[in-house]
Amino acid sequence: MTAPMASTPHSVATQRLTSLVAEIREVVGRGMPPDLTARLVAERLAPHLAAADLLTPGQRAGDPRHYRQHLLHAEHDGGFSIVALVWLPGQRTPVHDHVAWCTTGVHEGIEHERRYRLVPAAAGGGGQARLARVSDAAGEAGTVAALAPPGDIHHVWNPGPSKAISLHVYGADISRLGTSVRRVYRLPADL
Repeated sequence: MTAPMASTPHSVATQRLTSLVAEIREVVGRGMPPDLTARLVAERLAPHLAAADLLTPGQRAGDPRHYRQHLLHAEHDGGFSIVALVWLPGQRTPVHDHVAWCTTGVHEGIEHERRYRLVPAAAGGGGQARLARVSDAAGEAGTVAALAPPGDIHHVWNPGPSKAISLHVYGADISRLGTSVRRVYRLPADL
């Protein structure tokens, strides 16, 4: 299950966010492969992270029940969306993958990510598919990551003790889809 999205009117975009949207629009407009697009968007996102003038106070608000998503921008042609995720201590996503390429950047606090690969069930019907851990990363403010399907199975969490905020840029219109998640995995996984 993903957190409900709080829609933020475009009129409250900060000048820095408006600048970031223009930079991402230029990259997406090149029509490159998803993995390269995600990496180049990460390069554009990084200099804006941890800047005090990127988000409004309302876009930094969390929810005590689950991590909170604030839609910051959805491109008119569906090419990309920008979301701020606010994580209170202990909040996490389920293990999931995405409908499109994704770039993430830690704006405040620390965000942990664990990536997996899907190991199919053995041929002949024996056994069950499972998730094998590929990597673990702890990102501090300024850290960026790029993901593109396939190979984008992961989960993210805030280990605490304070709020964490990250920006996520998706290669899809999240305002229309409602989520960036393609599939939630409920398989045995390496810990």
